[in-house]
Amino acid sequence: MSASATRLATSTCWRASQLGGMGLAYPRTWDSDCDKLRAAGCDVLFAPDEKALYPEPQTCKVHPDPALADLLEGHFRPGFFIGVCTVVMKLFSCVQPRVAVFGKKDYQQLMTIRHMVRQFALPIEIVGGETFRAADGLALSSRNGYLSESERAEAVQLSKTLQAMAMAAAVREGERDLAAIEARAMQTLTARGWQPDYLVLRRRADLLAPSAGEPLVALAAARLGSTRLIDNLEINAHLCHELQRHPRTVSREWADGYEAG
Repeated sequence: MSASATRLATSTCWRASQLGGMGLAYPRTWDSDCDKLRAAGCDVLFAPDEKALYPEPQTCKVHPDPALADLLEGHFRPGFFIGVCTVVMKLFSCVQPRVAVFGKKDYQQLMTIRHMVRQFALPIEIVGGETFRAADGLALSSRNGYLSESERAEAVQLSKTLQAMAMAAAVREGERDLAAIEARAMQTLTARGWQPDYLVLRRRADLLAPSAGEPLVALAAARLGSTRLIDNLEINAHLCHELQRHPRTVSREWADGYEAG
């Protein structure tokens, strides 16, 4: 976070058009959110209702670069990032922050907003916030509350599969090898009863297919029961070292199959 940020403001706004269809539901946890923001030292909560932020039909919209916004999440949720960029631009205009933090858990969203800010030369520093995880590794999300007890126990397999992909990618190079890792990941979750949309290895710069030696990120979106979960892992030497030090956190037999292949 930049030292120039002397006041912490949080913006919340919910609108159906931001959700990109797919029948996704998000819990409204106003009181809990306010308690957490107070504990975190938030100075201002800006939470306009839909009528205040959209006093008239929103006919002017921000259309992000389709090369980034129409793949992965944008493919499965058409128009999602148009809604995101439009509402974020409006929130920026209202709050006029110097620094804005967006979670890395929504990795493609973070990249899309960074690109929008750069394209419009907005005087805002975009910072990626690290993903908070439960003790077993599941990425925290309000949507986790929709999981049943048995689904919650199974949900950690999403992060474990990403870890296995990261370990396998660290020792294998080439387009065909990465494609095989992705296919294995899809098969693994499908066999466990998931409905995966994607489990992919992409280059961090633009989320396109990587060339050898480029920094990678593993990204996933999958339904468990009726709940759609997303997660990602940036692959680097430190991550692979930690996974090797703590093998209980990753499906070792999954990754070992690639190391021995």
